[in-house]
Amino acid sequence: MLCGTLVPQARILLVGPVGAGKSSFFNSINSIFRDNIISEAETGYKGTSLTLKYRTFPVKAGQDGPPLSFLLCDTMGVEDIEYRGVNTEDIYSILKGHIPDNYTFNPVSPWQPADSQTKYQLSLADRIHCVVFVMDTKKLNAMQSETWLKLRKIQQKLDSYEVPLLVLLTQVDKACPHVEKNITNVYRSCYIKDLIYKVSDCVGIPVSQVFPVKNYSHEIALDTCCDILLLTAMQQMLNFADNYFDNFNNGTE
Repeated sequence: MLCGTLVPQARILLVGPVGAGKSSFFNSINSIFRDNIISEAETGYKGTSLTLKYRTFPVKAGQDGPPLSFLLCDTMGVEDIEYRGVNTEDIYSILKGHIPDNYTFNPVSPWQPADSQTKYQLSLADRIHCVVFVMDTKKLNAMQSETWLKLRKIQQKLDSYEVPLLVLLTQVDKACPHVEKNITNVYRSCYIKDLIYKVSDCVGIPVSQVFPVKNYSHEIALDTCCDILLLTAMQQMLNFADNYFDNFNNGTE
């Protein structure tokens, strides 16, 4: 991975429907590295997105440790109604690195660059290096066609920018009783396997890029089996960011 002053932190952008678990994923990863359950990003579901601002969250190595070499970037939820949820134009601006931290999303009116910002390309460090679609496993079969359409539009832009894409399937324990009984059954569950293949087909990525996870929500202590699923997905995000840097260095960006 590029490091130091050129790209100090890989930027991982989380995109997905309202209540899919984007903020919860950050809280879960942060909890693992802090070695206790914490909730820094607001989570929950009230019918509309709780995340109204673009936020870039660093993860520290322990309570008082230095920030790790990645940022998890949270967005407003994707909704099936045209002028609700994150505007896809804002996602495109985030990919380029134009939208600042704490920017408040406006579903009706996307961010507009100042005249000076249209004349230059932001540095590699400011851009998004990997995108993750976050989807609630138990709501997957009920996801509206309009939501899928918005996600596909975003994916087309990712392809044109050559930004790698992965998918997180959250709440796998709530989607399958065998997994709820024992999280280690996640890759033995035929139901979860079928959903992984369905998402792979719908999004158009290999099944190896779809990761089932269980975020921490109501737990009061960490669980090693949950940590393994979460960190496996996180490691692959960083691997894909590495690939993005390699392509950029080789002049294919």
